[in-house]
Amino acid sequence: MRTAPTNPLNAVRNLGILAHVDAGKTTVTERILYATGTTHKRGEVHDGTTVTDFDSQERDRGITIFAAAVSCAWDGHRVNLIDTPGHVDFSDEVERSLRVLDGAIAVFDGVAGVEPQSESVWRRADRHGVPRIAFVNKLDRAGADLDAAVASIRARLHPAPLVVQVPIGAEDAFTGVVDLVRMRALVWPDGGGACEEGPVPEALTGEVLRRRRLLDEAVAELHQGAFDEFCAESALSAATLSAALRDLTRTGEGVVVLCGSAYRNRGVEPLLDAVVAYLPSPLDVPAVRGTWEGGVRERAADPQGPLAALAFKVNATATGRLTSVRVYSGTLRKGDTLLDAGTGRTERVGRILRVRADRHAEVDRAVAGDIVALVGPKAVRAGATLCGPGDPLLLEPPAAADPVVSVAVEARGGTDQGRLATALARLVEEDPSLLVRTDSETGQTVLSGMGELHLEVAVEKIRRAQGLDVNVGRPRVTYRETVARGVSGLVYRHVKQDGGAGQFAHVVLDVEPLDAGAGGGDEGFAFRSTVVGGRVPREYVKAVEAGCRDALAEGPLGGHPVTGLRVTLTDGATHPQDSSEMAFRTAGRFALREALRASAMVLLEPVVEVTVTVPEDAVGGVLGDLAARRGRVSGSAARAGTALVTATVPLAELFGYATRLRSRTQGRGTFTTRPTGYAPAPA
Repeated sequence: MRTAPTNPLNAVRNLGILAHVDAGKTTVTERILYATGTTHKRGEVHDGTTVTDFDSQERDRGITIFAAAVSCAWDGHRVNLIDTPGHVDFSDEVERSLRVLDGAIAVFDGVAGVEPQSESVWRRADRHGVPRIAFVNKLDRAGADLDAAVASIRARLHPAPLVVQVPIGAEDAFTGVVDLVRMRALVWPDGGGACEEGPVPEALTGEVLRRRRLLDEAVAELHQGAFDEFCAESALSAATLSAALRDLTRTGEGVVVLCGSAYRNRGVEPLLDAVVAYLPSPLDVPAVRGTWEGGVRERAADPQGPLAALAFKVNATATGRLTSVRVYSGTLRKGDTLLDAGTGRTERVGRILRVRADRHAEVDRAVAGDIVALVGPKAVRAGATLCGPGDPLLLEPPAAADPVVSVAVEARGGTDQGRLATALARLVEEDPSLLVRTDSETGQTVLSGMGELHLEVAVEKIRRAQGLDVNVGRPRVTYRETVARGVSGLVYRHVKQDGGAGQFAHVVLDVEPLDAGAGGGDEGFAFRSTVVGGRVPREYVKAVEAGCRDALAEGPLGGHPVTGLRVTLTDGATHPQDSSEMAFRTAGRFALREALRASAMVLLEPVVEVTVTVPEDAVGGVLGDLAARRGRVSGSAARAGTALVTATVPLAELFGYATRLRSRTQGRGTFTTRPTGYAPAPA
C-alpha cells in the first residue's frame, strides 16, 4: 500500500475483473487486496481461502459464482473492485456489474489467449461503453506467449492492443517485466517480496528499444497530440505517451496490455498503477441519463446534486436484506428516506456499509461515485432506481437474459412446500435471471435459469441455506416458435355489445418471417403500419402493436414464445362510438393468434457454441460424440499437445456432457459453452 486515499471523485476507480473461467480473475483480485494492504495473507482458490469467493459452493467448486465487491486503497485512490464470474451460466451477474462500473481489467490466459467467454464479456463491455485495460496472466506457465495472446486480442476482439511491458524471462524463468513507458525493469524476487526497480537488463536493450518504437508509432497513429510530437521529435516523451494511453483507453480506441503472473505475485503493482493512470474516475464518464414523466434527465457525478443511485445486487439472507448500490449523484446518508422510482415505494436507509466481500465496515454516508451496500430497504429489487422523493429519476435497469433451461423442483416432505416457495422467492429476488413458475398442465413448480450449472447451484443453495430436501426433475430447454411462411391479408373483426358502450375494431394483418438484421431488436419482432387515409388512428395503431406483442407469449405449436416475425397492419376500420384502444389491442392479440395458426410454424431450440479442449489422441472419440449429439464442427486447432474443437450443438444434447467427456478423455478433457441463439429443431 502506498498512501492513504484522499478520495475526492477524481481519486475513485470503480472497476471489474472480467475473463474466461480459470483465466485467473479471482487470483488477480486476491493479489490486488494483498498488494494494497487490505489483506495480510494471500488467499488461494485451490485452498478455498480467497476473500471474494467466500460462498461455500464457490470454495467447493473452485469457481466464482457470485459477483463480489471489495474496496481497497492504492496511491491515494480508492478502488472499488468487483470480481465477476467467468462461467457462461452466470453471465447475468457480469451484466449487472458492468452496468455500474466505470472501467475494467480484462484478464487473459497467457497460454490460451482469448477464449470464448472472455470474448463474450468483452462484447458486453463494448455495449456498456466500459473502458478496459488487458492483463495477460500466467506467463510462468509452459507454453505461455505474450505475443500470441496479443495477436488473439487483435484478431478476435479487434481493438488496437498497446503493449506497454516486455517480459523478463519466459515460463518458469519469468521474473519480471520492463515498463516501456518509463523504460525501467521491475523484478520480483522468488518467494515473494516487494518489487525491485532497476535499469533495463543489457541483454534485452535492443528488444526493448524496438518495442518502445513500435508502441510510439502505434499510439501516434491513433492520437493527434502524440502524432504531432512524434512528427517533430521522432519519439514520444513518457508524459506524452502516458497521457495518450489514458485518452485512448477512455475512448476505447486502444487497449493497454500488461502482463504478469498473479499466482506468483508478479505484475500486480504495475497493474494497479495502470488502473490509476488510465482507467476513468466517476468524473471522467458521461453523466448518467434517466427519464421521468416522458422527459430525459441527466445526473452528473456531483455530491451536491440530487440523489440518484442504482441497485444492482440484492442479498436476501436469513438475517435481512443487503442491497448493493452505485451512487451516481448526490450524497446518501444513514437514516435517509429514498424513493424507489419504479414502484413508487419509499424506503429508509438503516445503515450504509463499505463492502469487502462478506465483511463490511459501516460508514455514515456515501457520495457520488461510491459503491456501497444498504441495510434497511425491504422491497428494492436488482435494477431499481433509488432517488430523493423530491427529485425523482428512473434509470435504465440492467437487461436480464431470458432463461434457457428449466427443471421441476419439489420438496420431499409435503409439509415443506411452503418453505420451498419462500426459498425460491428469495432466490429470484437475489438473481433476476432465475424464473419460477407453476406449470399449468402438471401443477409442478418449474425453476428456469441460464444453464445446467446455474440451476444446480441454485438448488444446492436452497439445500444448504434452508436445510430442505429437494427433488429435481431432468433439465429441459426453453423452446421458441417462429414463422417459416406467413399469411397476407388476414382480416379480423372484434365486435362486442353487452349493454352500454360496445367494442369495435377491424384490422387486416400481414405476417412474414423477420429477416436477420431487419431491425427487430433482441426480441425478434418488428411491427409497422402501412394504413393510409387515417382509417386507423395512430393511437389505435400502437394498441394493435401492443396486442400483437401480447400474442407472442404463446405460439400455436406448443405454447412457446414466438420470435422472428414481422407484422404489418395494412388496413382497418373504426366505429365512431365503440372503437377504443382496448378494442384494438384485443383485436391485435386475437388477429395475430389466428394468423399464426394459419402460418407455417417452426419449432426452435437453443444452440450453443462448444469449445472442447482434449488430448490429441482423444480427438476422434470426441468428434464422434459431438456428431451423435447433433453437433456441427466449425473448427479445430492444435496447441501444445492438445486439440481445440469448436462445434455448434443443441443445448438439450449437452446435459450430462461433462461426465461423458471426462470418461472419454480419462479426466483430461474440458469444455466451455457460449450461447449463439436458436435453430430449427428436428421434426
